[in-house]
Amino acid sequence: MSKWEYLIVDSKDVPAGGFFRGKDRSEVDDYLNRLGQDGWEIVNLDFRELEGRFEFTGVAKRQLGT
Repeated sequence: MSKWEYLIVDSKDVPAGGFFRGKDRSEVDDYLNRLGQDGWEIVNLDFRELEGRFEFTGVAKRQLGT
């Protein structure tokens, strides 16, 4: 039987381009792609666009020991 570990993902964890600059789509894509390269699979995501800025919260999982 597989064992899993879980991670809460949040747009707050995406590095922004500067103090007054928000996160854009490419920064969010880069963050999510890095999670995928580390073996994380998004299982739930609440994704919102607000005035050209992207925010999300969700859950990712990967097989334990990865």
